[in-house]
Order: sequence, then C-alpha cells, then structure tokens
Amino acid sequence: MDKSEIKGFIAKRVAKELKDGDVVNLGIGLPTLVPNYLPEGVKVTLQSENGIIGTGTVTDENKDPIHVVDAGGSPAAVGYGGCFIDSSTSFGLIRGGHVDATVLGGLEVDEEGSLSNWIIPGKKMPGMGGAMDLLVGAKNVIVAMEHTAKGNPKILKKCKLPYTAVHCITKIITEMAVINVTDKGLELVEYNPEFTVEQIQAATEATLIVSPDLKPMC
Repeated sequence: MDKSEIKGFIAKRVAKELKDGDVVNLGIGLPTLVPNYLPEGVKVTLQSENGIIGTGTVTDENKDPIHVVDAGGSPAAVGYGGCFIDSSTSFGLIRGGHVDATVLGGLEVDEEGSLSNWIIPGKKMPGMGGAMDLLVGAKNVIVAMEHTAKGNPKILKKCKLPYTAVHCITKIITEMAVINVTDKGLELVEYNPEFTVEQIQAATEATLIVSPDLKPMC
C-alpha cells in the first residue's frame, strides 16, 4: 500500500464503527479524517473536550485560528445547532459516560488493551488534551494508527512508553488489520488482503488470536 493512502484507508474503516446519533470525540491527526468517510445516512455529533459540542467543517470562510480551536490547538468550527460549553461541563460529559466513541492515535498499544500516546521527549506536541479521561469515560475506544513505526511493531505484549491508561481499548484499526481487544487477548477479525495473516503477525509483537470468522477489510 502506498504511504499516501494509509491514513485515508484507516479512517474509512474506522468510520464504519460509528452509528447514527453517536456522540464522538476525535483525537488529533489521523482521527480527524474519519468524518470524511461516514456512511450515507450516518450523522454523528462531534465533541471537543475543550468545550465544543457539534464541531463543524473548517473552511477558509469560517476559520478563526485565534478564538475557535479544538483540543489540539488547531482551528475549529461549530456546525449548525452546535454550541459552546465550559471545560468542566465538557469533561463531565466524558467522565459521565455520555461519549459513545472516541478515536485516538497511539504510539504503542498492548495485548492488555492499554495505550501509550504521551509526548515523546524532544518532540513538539500540542499536549494530552483529554486522552486520559476519554480512555476511561468513553463507551467505545478505538485506536486508529499505522501498524508499525519505521518497521518496528507498535502493537506490543506490554507498552514500553508511559501509559496513558490501562485496559481501556476496545478495538485497534491499522492499515493491515482490525483487531478486537478481548479478555483472552488480541483477536484478529479482519485483514487487509494486501497482507497475509503471517505478515500481520510478523509485524505485531503481541500474539494474535485469529478469529474463526476472519474476513477481509472492506
């Protein structure tokens, strides 16, 4: 798969996990592409932890990089019917279990369903946002990321970087596979036909349980 196609491929598959009417929080980077691929008839309410309910599409006309930004500090917009709320109310929604799904990137995940997406020393990042709260407060936690980093596995037996939260992930979606986090371990439920199961396992440090109902990603 061409490198330029990977993010869009992952975002398109993640979009199929969202249901009509869901309240969804998207992390920075790749997750922000997901709304571009929502199936026809599926409308979701996007929530930004810094206090926007119903974020909309940013255009040259409505871009206001000083006054309206998302949790990552990027320009944001409010869609029709959206609103602003204070930060404490916004986090009350998250901690109260009112967010149906969150889609986050990851530096590392492991077979226990734990995630590490802290800042890498020396790298400029906008900050943690509400990741820790979202991981324990959202009903469905989807990690959307590339399967490897410079050829090294990102899906590990145990995270090596500091944890953001533990035992929190429900699903991992990469350009190679869709993996469910279960009590028994990581279950491979879909595979990209460009890769064999053996290649996917070779790119994964954690042991994958191959589902008896394994099917191609689509």
